[in-house]
Amino acid sequence: MTQLTINEVKRHAGLARLAMTDAEAEMFAGQLDDIIGFANVLQEVDTDQIAPMTHPLPLYNVLRKDIPTDALDREEMLESVKEHEAGQIKVPTII
Repeated sequence: MTQLTINEVKRHAGLARLAMTDAEAEMFAGQLDDIIGFANVLQEVDTDQIAPMTHPLPLYNVLRKDIPTDALDREEMLESVKEHEAGQIKVPTII
């Protein structure tokens, strides 16, 4: 099992721009050793009969034909807005 030193943990924390005290580095060194140990246990699992996958659920893109249609008549749409001018909707100034 790998034993991470406090200096290694602090070095990686520094690369990630994280400030860390010696006490925190000691605590995280133990936790990271546990995580690496668990990853090593997973390496022992027999996965020869398991097919590789990118996602646990089958995902498919549902695409439709890109056919232009008239979704809404411009005059009918302009009747439902408060203010419009020259075929365009007027909105309040933001800036």
